Amino acid sequence: MDWEDVKHFLEVAEAGSTLAAGRRLGVSQTTAARRVASLERSIGVRLFDRGPAGYALTPDGVALHQRAREAADAICGFEEQASSLARTVGGVVRVTVVETLAVTVLAPVFRDLAVAHPHITIDLDTSSEPRDLASGAADIAIRSSASPLGAGLVGRRIGDDPWSLYCSRSYAETHGRPASISEIKGHPLIGGGGTHVWEHYRKWLETNDLEAAVTIRYSSPVGLLAAVRAGAGLAILPCLVADHDPELLACLSRQSPEGHGIWLLTHERLRHEPRIRTVLNTLAGELKRLSRHSRN
Repeated sequence: MDWEDVKHFLEVAEAGSTLAAGRRLGVSQTTAARRVASLERSIGVRLFDRGPAGYALTPDGVALHQRAREAADAICGFEEQASSLARTVGGVVRVTVVETLAVTVLAPVFRDLAVAHPHITIDLDTSSEPRDLASGAADIAIRSSASPLGAGLVGRRIGDDPWSLYCSRSYAETHGRPASISEIKGHPLIGGGGTHVWEHYRKWLETNDLEAAVTIRYSSPVGLLAAVRAGAGLAILPCLVADHDPELLACLSRQSPEGHGIWLLTHERLRHEPRIRTVLNTLAGELKRLSRHSRN
């Protein structure tokens, strides 16, 4: 049974003729009559008595008319609710991102997202350990990696992830702003910063024979950032964060560790869900903007 046939049956039953029904539906009288005949054949029941005055419902037609109306109302209600849900994007979106990004440049992004989409709740996971998107541990991940894609993951590379050595303005005013590796050896370095930062930082220290210059280590990236801002010494920091901090000054030229970039990821089963797509698009646009406006 074709639902379009049922729609034409309803219109003919309520209009009283195929001519009037056709006008309501925007089709020809012949099409309306053909649709009714098609429905009668498919269900094996005569629905109308045809006469000069028009189409009159048979007893069977009267019985089925009410059922058809109930079905049409149910479908209409379904369409209206589906349309409403599509317009009102909502639900919880779990985002995993390193703490330094979450509490610095992304804090106003999530603030504006909440204003623009009040029905979306962002659940932030700032653990330094990567979350398994395939198992559902998070919906969206922002990661720095050379090749982060795995089974079932989809994403986009936002841009490079350069790093540099930074000090605070107050530190530079008191102790000077070193501009070369040889000058750095006379300054205290702050180490640590958690797995995400220390992985690159430690390699840089080893390459430049600066391990002995580290005077204190922090277990978290936020602690490392706070120590540099307080003028306790110098540290390697991601440019995406440090270049947007007016209190920090870059001491050396930028370096991107082995092709690393900023990636925005989700699982393929989630990519088309409205709430996920909304957050992905917002984050992609803002991260690209922040990357473009980092100082060189």
